[in-house]
Amino acid sequence: MPKSHKLVYAIYIVVWIIMAINPKYPQDWLLENVLIFIFFPFILWMDKKHNYTLLSLILLLIFTSLHSLGSHYTYAEMEHFNAITHFFGFERNHFDRFVHFLFGLLTFRMLFEMLASSTNTVRTALVFTFTMVVFISTVYELLEWLAAVILHPELGMAFLGTQGDIWDAHKDTALAILGALINIIFYKSYTHLWLSKRA
Repeated sequence: MPKSHKLVYAIYIVVWIIMAINPKYPQDWLLENVLIFIFFPFILWMDKKHNYTLLSLILLLIFTSLHSLGSHYTYAEMEHFNAITHFFGFERNHFDRFVHFLFGLLTFRMLFEMLASSTNTVRTALVFTFTMVVFISTVYELLEWLAAVILHPELGMAFLGTQGDIWDAHKDTALAILGALINIIFYKSYTHLWLSKRA
């Protein structure tokens, strides 16, 4: 594994440890990080298999660091986003929506790299990557709901972060889809990436 990749992982571990210190709601923090415990080793394994580009890892680092920040304060009560909330006059803290949007925007490239070598055309790779973003985003909303209901129903809105919006899950998924679609603008870049992965 390249040293640059090890550095990115090391930075994330440091961020994660800092955000794990004295979280606002420890049980909520644990629920938010269950998938991290599962997928961090998976990402390491897939990096060795697919040799991710450094850009993909940096984009993932940004997303996961913001997730760690959200899990520390909870997405619904992420106080560092309050300035933006007040500036625009929002009725709710939209940090959760922002991170869902970034999921589609920032993880798309890594997912594309995983699929590139198994597809016959760049368009097929893009379609499958987009489908994967939609699938992951939708399944996450379902798992989030089930975890709150079955494991810790007392956490309620602190974990789900709906903030009174009954359409919260739908909007979160829609923003992830929007983030993924923005990647299509960089079609030529993905074509070059697909060719390099095929080689």
